[in-house]
Order: sequence, then structure tokens, then C-alpha cells
Amino acid sequence: MSQSVKIWFDPEADFLEVLFCDAPGYMRETDNDAVLERVDTQGNILGFSVLNVSKLSTEKPLLAQLTAQ
Repeated sequence: MSQSVKIWFDPEADFLEVLFCDAPGYMRETDNDAVLERVDTQGNILGFSVLNVSKLSTEKPLLAQLTAQ
């Protein structure tokens, strides 16, 4: 089974967004200040965003826990 993913990068805002679904949702904080998750009203994960992409370390991966409810 394949799934489409939409990825946007805005260099001016230094912002990356990855969407698994176009359904309406809202942004919610994660355990990492640089990552927000997009969820629907039931808490299903629709995607995520990464803030300040250019400031991320090249030495270690960015880790965040996305939590579906």
C-alpha cells in the first residue's frame, strides 16, 4: 500500500511541514520545542512541522514523540 505525503519548506520562515493527509486539523506541541504535530479532532496524526530548520544540529538527529490519541 502506498501513501502520498506533502512536504513544504519555506526558507524565509525557516519552516518545514510534512502532511500525511489534507483533513482539517490543528497544531499541537510535542516534547521537542522545534516540532509541532498536526492532529484532527480525534487526535489522529495528520502530519508535523519543524521550526528553525537551518539551526538544527548536523551532528545528531532531531527526535520528537508524535502521539496519537
